[in-house]
Amino acid sequence: MSVVLDRRKMVLLMGTAFVAACAPKAPAVVDPAASVPPEVLQRYAALTDNGFDIPAVPPRYLTPENIRSEVDLAITDAPGTIVIDPWQRYLYFILPGNRATRYRVAVGDQGRSFSGEAVAQYDRNWPSWRPTDNMIREFPDMYGPYKNGLEGGLKNPLGARAIYLFRGKVDTYYRIHGTNEVASVGHATSAGCIRMYNQDAIHLAATYRRGAKVLVLTEAQSQAAFGAFVPATTPYSGGSFSDYIRTDPVPTDPSLYADS
Repeated sequence: MSVVLDRRKMVLLMGTAFVAACAPKAPAVVDPAASVPPEVLQRYAALTDNGFDIPAVPPRYLTPENIRSEVDLAITDAPGTIVIDPWQRYLYFILPGNRATRYRVAVGDQGRSFSGEAVAQYDRNWPSWRPTDNMIREFPDMYGPYKNGLEGGLKNPLGARAIYLFRGKVDTYYRIHGTNEVASVGHATSAGCIRMYNQDAIHLAATYRRGAKVLVLTEAQSQAAFGAFVPATTPYSGGSFSDYIRTDPVPTDPSLYADS
């Protein structure tokens, strides 16, 4: 009797092992940070600024096209000039020797409606923000609660820094600023001017000089200089960045990342 039971146990064990061997294996969990160079992770690490704790940029967004880097840029404008390409979604800070620091930006309808020259008149740390009267009129539910303004802070849409652009003595209401929606960087969205990671906004604000020339490219100028833009990133719908998951993998080739 015991022999029969032992045989049955063996058959059951063999069957269980066979099913386990044939079952699909769970995909391995890959840490996105493992393929991002340490210096890039440090560049976008969490930091405390003026009493506010800025979170680190999640590694899944730190692809080579999204990180601050130094690039070749043959342009006749003097070093210190800021060139904004809202169509390719980059901002360039011109350096000597046909070089530039390149920042990835997000651009909204306001960002694509402005072109030509301006002056970077001044900047503010953790600026306050108030929606325009038109924004309040068109979207009262969204912007009405902020009609009296919103103090600077982590929930403020202007982020850690804002650079204010003027023409002569006239405010253009065109801003270069940080953002708390890190997933939007590199994308065209429905609202806003030129937005960048807070870490990059702090870097640019510390680098530029007040009164610097700013050149915002038209779509024709962008195409002439860089070609037609084909977005390489997943479209951003404007949802919460905490719910936004990239579907394309983080590149693993360290040579794709440039130092800055």
